[in-house]
Amino acid sequence: MMRHLIRLRWMPVSLHLIRVPWRCPLPQSRRAGGPAVLVLVDGVTPLRPEPALFESMLEGWGRQQRSRRLSAPLIQGRERLVRRFREFTGAWPWSWTPEQVEGWSVSGGWAHSTIRTYQGAVAVFLDYLCDARYGWVAECEQRVGARPVQVCHEWNTAVHVAEYEGRPERRPLTRAELQAFFDAADDRAESAASSRRKGWLAAFRDATLFKTVYGWGLRRREAVMLDVCDFTVNPAAPELGALGACQVRFGKAMRGSPPRRRAVATVMPWAAQALQEYLAEVRPQYGCGAHPAVWLTERAARISARQVDDRFAQFRALAGLPAELSVHCLRHSYVSHLIEDGVDPLFVQQQVGHSWASTTAAYTTVGADARNRMLRSALSRAYEADGGGGDGRR
Repeated sequence: MMRHLIRLRWMPVSLHLIRVPWRCPLPQSRRAGGPAVLVLVDGVTPLRPEPALFESMLEGWGRQQRSRRLSAPLIQGRERLVRRFREFTGAWPWSWTPEQVEGWSVSGGWAHSTIRTYQGAVAVFLDYLCDARYGWVAECEQRVGARPVQVCHEWNTAVHVAEYEGRPERRPLTRAELQAFFDAADDRAESAASSRRKGWLAAFRDATLFKTVYGWGLRRREAVMLDVCDFTVNPAAPELGALGACQVRFGKAMRGSPPRRRAVATVMPWAAQALQEYLAEVRPQYGCGAHPAVWLTERAARISARQVDDRFAQFRALAGLPAELSVHCLRHSYVSHLIEDGVDPLFVQQQVGHSWASTTAAYTTVGADARNRMLRSALSRAYEADGGGGDGRR
């Protein structure tokens, strides 16, 4: 078995990404004129005014956000969070309290950044309702005898205080930790192969699977669902042969939509070499030539996500890494290490299938060595621009 060092020499490639057009199902206002927010139907008295009033608030808020040219996914995500908060409280916006915000925030065990997002959606919605220019305060007083107030304050909401706010089990691995993990996986496979005991095929398979997860920045399910035909030639990188690109068919779906597809260009030739070795020498020994899956079990079935987690835990323990690390850390490591090596952030964002640069930024943790290299590079450019003999000042 060939041992692969994680030299991150990325290759600039050109690849057409598969994009799915987004259809915005947000409702349009049924009224052409009148105040921007009062979208209640005049002359009609609903049997229950509260639900109708709440829906009209959401409709007006959505229209206000669309007029600001905010994106459809952002608007829909905010509306879902507001609806979730209403379901949690069992109360309407004009009855919400700070205590309910606090109870909701501690109920889910969410990461710090997730809580900030959730609280932010509720706070923005209430800012809209409490803005006198939209008339919702007076409307609520007239219809239900109460008025909405802002319940998200500095003293009961999370603030941005740390560079990395994600869960510890999803932080990027350092390069030393990553090398230790792959060494442990390779050692296990080599030991099993030399003894020819049962399970050596699975050990080789798993070592290659984790290299593939990292080498293409995949999620666990994306890796599990890979078929052999998902790897294709990339005309921009013919030297990589049939492993020039990975067609991900089971990307993370938006709520209510099918799995998103994307094409991931191969930027780590050593990962392609490891996968080619597995496909040529190990996978055929499973005797499942007709099965499309890349990762097979001894029973001629596709490997499960649970098996991936279990084997990751074994290799993690052998490498002496912290127990809170998960498979998803390899995807975070892919993003961070490419950014450290100077790869264009937009290219990295497209590789991992993020709709927003802010999501990719949340994945990224740049190490001290990379920051020092960037500092030296910036100083070198400054001194070169100054002619090489000055102090860099103008």
